Amino acid sequence: MVVRRRLPRSEQGFDFGDGSARHADSAQAVSDSSKKAGLGHRQRLRERLLKGGAEALADYEVLEYLLFAAIKQGDTKPQAKALIARFGSLAGVLNADPKAMQAVSGVGETSAAALKAVAIAARRMARSEVGARPVLASWQALIDYLTTDMAHLTVERVRVLYLDTKNRLIDDHHVGDGSVDEAAIHPREVIRRAMDVGASALILVHNHPSGNPEPSRADIQITQRIAEAGRLLGVTLHDHVIIGREGHVSLRAKGLI
Repeated sequence: MVVRRRLPRSEQGFDFGDGSARHADSAQAVSDSSKKAGLGHRQRLRERLLKGGAEALADYEVLEYLLFAAIKQGDTKPQAKALIARFGSLAGVLNADPKAMQAVSGVGETSAAALKAVAIAARRMARSEVGARPVLASWQALIDYLTTDMAHLTVERVRVLYLDTKNRLIDDHHVGDGSVDEAAIHPREVIRRAMDVGASALILVHNHPSGNPEPSRADIQITQRIAEAGRLLGVTLHDHVIIGREGHVSLRAKGLI
């Protein structure tokens, strides 16, 4: 009797999970010649990455390389290009919902988890840069962190960054999801929390899922009300930053605070 051994499925070679989700990203058996070609391609990408630095790989090639961890053998270029076509950009892919990633042909749970881990790592690195220095002295680091965390959200999210007397971040408070108006944000509650956490200043932040960060009339009105409430109790509103895929807007820079 001849026992036929099945080739390992593509996600069985490397698993970031507990092993229970080891299912195939590709059911295609790989011939010896295609294996060698695939290994050669992976080696070339690795060399370009290590020798060429951040700009050595195109966005889809970065995704290809990230998918190597979850897909042991075979070509990951089709999945990488399909992900970018679906979500619009590398950042869009990394910030996508894992279930939505898995709707792309050839992308399984392990691949989605690997990409999500990269997105989480990027957020935590950006946040650590914000926490290391006074916020106003490292403004670009703050914008990078907020953009990484919020630019690709599909819902409008409101946050308040509370700062101490040295303008160091002491509380990153998620106020809620929804439109920026007094129904969602109560100026007195924003200032009361500042008093509770010992903050002397704050930065209001929210995103525009449309991608356009230009402030609306409601954005301007709530900003002015919070600024006035803060003045009465000695809490400074440094800025209201609006984040979008097309960039960011500072209401202070526009002279609206």
